[in-house]
Amino acid sequence: MSIYQTPLQFGYFLALLFAVLLWLRGWQEERLSDKLLGWVMFFLAMEIQDYTFGFSGINILWEKFEGFPRYFHLAFAPTIYFYLKAQINRDFRFKAAHLWHYSFYSIYFLVNFVVFVQGKKTVDTFRSSELAYWLGWLESLAIWGSYIYYFYQSLRLYKEYRRWAETQFSDTETISFVWLRNFIYLIIAGEVFKFGWSIADRVLGDLPFEQDWWWHLLTVAIICYVGIKGYTQHQPNKLLFRGNPLEVNALSLENVPSTPISLHPTVPNNDYSEWKPKIEQLFKEQKLYLEPELSLSDLATKLKTNTSVLSAAINQNFGKNFNDFVNEYRVEEVKRLLKDPANAHLSLLGVALECGFNSKSTFNRAFKKFTGQSPKEFV
Repeated sequence: MSIYQTPLQFGYFLALLFAVLLWLRGWQEERLSDKLLGWVMFFLAMEIQDYTFGFSGINILWEKFEGFPRYFHLAFAPTIYFYLKAQINRDFRFKAAHLWHYSFYSIYFLVNFVVFVQGKKTVDTFRSSELAYWLGWLESLAIWGSYIYYFYQSLRLYKEYRRWAETQFSDTETISFVWLRNFIYLIIAGEVFKFGWSIADRVLGDLPFEQDWWWHLLTVAIICYVGIKGYTQHQPNKLLFRGNPLEVNALSLENVPSTPISLHPTVPNNDYSEWKPKIEQLFKEQKLYLEPELSLSDLATKLKTNTSVLSAAINQNFGKNFNDFVNEYRVEEVKRLLKDPANAHLSLLGVALECGFNSKSTFNRAFKKFTGQSPKEFV
């Protein structure tokens, strides 16, 4: 065991463990997002596999499998994108028509596999050829193109989802998936770091493996973060966000919702003033805002309408999205309870939970927004 070997072994087996756990949970609960995240963890394990085996003195990858296509860089970014789509839309299904996103990886695999099965001599000849040199450059360009394209699409989809969630849910903290946005930024930072290291490698000459070890250590940190955050992430069943899909033509038709969803609610031409007393009466009598997981769909069901009409009515009559509308009621309830001496034994967080807030951070943010003070300042 050494300082180089131990962290890589830990990260390698942790990634494989989380991959298996996610695949099992995905199979048991029929959750596509878990299955896809399992593949992401597997790809991360393969990223550090060579160095993990090398520092452990295991040479089978070079003695028996030299030339075998065991890298998954070209499959990595598309899988992250589809994981995000499956996580924010439980109805999303991966179909054969989506396989074109893995066409570059398929070409990489087939070319290298055909060479590999012909034996080590053919592998050595191919690797020393000019064709392999240019194919290597094309592969690098394809990897960077894939990362830029799919990470951009993922971040754009994530931002659309966040805007949409605020119009649909009273508590967005547990379904924000901020960790996934951070994960994408981490991967980008890691690839830039790796690219910079490769340039240093060329300028300074071939650096020893102990120097290249550093960007693998960063991958281990990413494995820990993604594995823990991804596996413990809240898994809501009601998420059905259908944003602008990356797929076009026939593929896009499967994601068109029956009721149009506006990511930027605006005051429509229709007059929805008749809904204002109905909404206010329902909130006053039933105190629906006390339900932590209250959604626009739940409220629409009680009012016997659809989410598009209700979202437009709230926006027109109250000048707020659904999230702010509900949280303002909760803040007013918190203020009422705090003023009541009978609740002096309750903590601030205890009062917040009583009033429908699901987390301390959401409570603090909402209270500051609607009162201009923090809860402690108000008390």
